[in-house]
This record gives sequence, C-alpha cells and structure tokens, in this order.
Amino acid sequence: MAGRNGKTQTIRNMVLSLAVVVPVAVLSYLFIPHDGGGADPVKAVSYRVELMTARRAAPYAVAAPEGLGEGWRATSVSYRAGGAGKEGSVWHLGFLDPERQYVAVEQSDGPAVAFIDGVTQGAEKTATTQRIGDAVWTRYEGPKYNALVREERGVTTVVTGTASNANLTSMAAALKAEKAGTTGESRTSG
Repeated sequence: MAGRNGKTQTIRNMVLSLAVVVPVAVLSYLFIPHDGGGADPVKAVSYRVELMTARRAAPYAVAAPEGLGEGWRATSVSYRAGGAGKEGSVWHLGFLDPERQYVAVEQSDGPAVAFIDGVTQGAEKTATTQRIGDAVWTRYEGPKYNALVREERGVTTVVTGTASNANLTSMAAALKAEKAGTTGESRTSG
C-alpha cells in the first residue's frame, strides 16, 4: 500500500508542478519580444553627429554622400584620430546599397599603399581610371572587394565593397568632402 501511495503522490506533484510552470511559460512567450520573423537584422545608423565631429577633428576634408537614391542604408560609422602610429586619421562610413551589397567610404591621411590594401582587402590596382564629376578615380579589383581610389594631396579616399561597379560609382559621385568651419565645399567627386 505504501508503494501505491508514493506513486499517487509523485503523479500529483508532477501535475501540480505543470499547473504552475505551463502558465508561466505561456506568459513569458507572450510578453518577451521575439525575433521579427522576416525582419531585417541589419540596423541602419545615423552618422550625422560622427560626420560633424570628424569634420572638426580630421586634418583633411571628410567625405560623405549627399543625395543617394532610395534603398541606401548607413550601417557603420567611425573616426579614429591619428596619433604616433602609421595609420593616420581614419574615417569610415559603411552602407548597404539597394541590392543589399556592402559599400564603404574610407579615408586616411596615412601612407596610401598600406591603407588601400587594408580597406580593399588586398584588391589590386588596375590600369583603368574613371572620371566621376570633376575627379579621376583609379579602379581596383580583388577577390573580395572592388574599389575606386582617389589619392589627393594629404588624403586618400576609397569607395570599396562587394557592390557592383555601378553602385560603387554612384557612391563616389554622391561624395562631398568638407572640413568643418569652411564656408565652401571641397567636392571629392561629382
């Protein structure tokens, strides 16, 4: 008889435990946010404040796009002031283009060859140049990224990424470079 009473008690305890746990689980499921299902995991960022800060701090005119068409989303932004190191001051602005490919605007006043190699992930310089607006850009091609590169006195500007050459060109054409405190604009391209 003691055996039956123990089994009955165990089943009763299990049912009571389930009566407490199941409602808590259901409420937790209802009130805890879930992954959006088909929601885009890439979050767009605003880069206005970082751009203004970089334009005040950088020793060169910092480039950012104006007037890009629909579907372009900024996804990353950073500025690192140059110090005693070899990199110089570095500006980065990353985007997803309308086809969801990566495009980045990279600038530095450090040594051009090492900078270009790093931001293009080893892309090689080609003999092809392209006039975009009033600027001449050199095309680079690589296994991961392609790029458009413009070397000016005191700054190297690179538009690079996995995007098509047409979208890299669109980004380069939209770039406007300026230094905070200047009344006019120094256009990097188009």
